[in-house]
Amino acid sequence: MSLGNERAAVGSPPVAAVEAVSVRYGALVALDGVSLTFPSGVTGLLGPNGAGKSTLLSLLTTAQPPAEGAVTLLGERAADRRTVRRVRERIGVLPQSFGFYPRFTAQEFTEYAAWLRKVPGRERRERAREALALVGMDKYADRRMGELSGGMLRRVGIAQAVVNRPALVLLDEPTVGLDPAQRVGFRELIRELGTRSAVVMSTHLAEDVTHTCDRVAVLLDGHVRFTGTVDELCALAGEGGTVESGYLHVVGPEGAAL
Repeated sequence: MSLGNERAAVGSPPVAAVEAVSVRYGALVALDGVSLTFPSGVTGLLGPNGAGKSTLLSLLTTAQPPAEGAVTLLGERAADRRTVRRVRERIGVLPQSFGFYPRFTAQEFTEYAAWLRKVPGRERRERAREALALVGMDKYADRRMGELSGGMLRRVGIAQAVVNRPALVLLDEPTVGLDPAQRVGFRELIRELGTRSAVVMSTHLAEDVTHTCDRVAVLLDGHVRFTGTVDELCALAGEGGTVESGYLHVVGPEGAAL
């Protein structure tokens, strides 16, 4: 555990890492010298709005480069276009909201995602079926996207994110808009993904971290305030501490609103 930047665990090379990265939007510093490593399993990102979580995810998706520092993905420094294109094919992303053509079936949408991620043409149909089966949507493969419920759409969103069998999966607020029962099922799915890939999940919900994550990083005002296991975060608040009370211990009143 550390109350600052995390170093990779000995003998466990990270799937992704950021080292001393800074990102600025004009006068606003979104990330300020942040270093984090992301090994296999599920890592949660906690922090209030404006903490830097979404910016950190954008670095890991290669959507933008840092102003300073280095991003390493799948053992390669993402420093040139060729490397970025190569690593993108091994990354899966579920944004908080994703666009889709409502007349596409779930199968067609997932195959389209496979095409975008350069899955060979002869494998796309089977890979899409495999991904839909993983999220329990195989029996709805022929249902049009515009006819699916919110929870079913989120599951198809996961399917498109893993259709390329990625080593790294990035999830931005994956349970937003779901009812309590749907959240329970979705958390089980995320835990399953963590046995196959390194998963990084940004969330405002302490319950998502409690029931899903192996590790957690707390961000506030573009800085890392804590990195460690979920149990270590809880322990900061004393005996009987929870993720929420540990989080409040770390951020204090200034970051109390998740």
